[in-house]
Amino acid sequence: MHHSEDISSLALNRLSTYLRCLRLLQESNVKRISSQELARRFHLSAAQIRKDLAYFGEFGIRGVGYDVASLCRRLEALLGLEREHPVVVVGAGNIGRALARFPGFNSGSFRIHGIVDNDPQKVGQRINDLEVRPSSELPQLVQQSQAEIGILAVPAEAAPENYRCLVAAGIRSILNFAPVPLDPIPDIRVKTVDLLIFLEELAYFLR
Repeated sequence: MHHSEDISSLALNRLSTYLRCLRLLQESNVKRISSQELARRFHLSAAQIRKDLAYFGEFGIRGVGYDVASLCRRLEALLGLEREHPVVVVGAGNIGRALARFPGFNSGSFRIHGIVDNDPQKVGQRINDLEVRPSSELPQLVQQSQAEIGILAVPAEAAPENYRCLVAAGIRSILNFAPVPLDPIPDIRVKTVDLLIFLEELAYFLR
């Protein structure tokens, strides 16, 4: 078994992509598929699929292909998706509210257990079945929910302080939507989602 530090983000992203494709195949009752057919259907690279999966052990049988259900289960286990990961959101603005309503974060392996904000006007509001709680209750919320992932959905100027609050509350993995780089802290994994960067990339191709 390979240590998680050995695996690049790109390789992990590809495994997630394969898993999505396999789940779609399961919905269509496809029981078995070759790397070529998987690549053809979903515009992927067959050689890359074989290489990525071979890195983690033997998955398919040459000439027979992959058992879709079994490969799904193996990828879910590899990605740590065979159990639920409780999530907390810091910031009940537009992004925080949208994420709290997003079905992908409230089914399967990820579930939002709470949302906090320091704006007294937002505290007490309901978003789906969650009540916005004051930021001061973050440590209590993390402890109650056993949250493992924190989502930072605050303005850029408030991000560093709220980042430190999440870490102090015991959160080790953070998805940051604030358009600001956060100082590295040992053993804390941060992924920043800067939507403007993706738009600028698209603008480049429109020149």
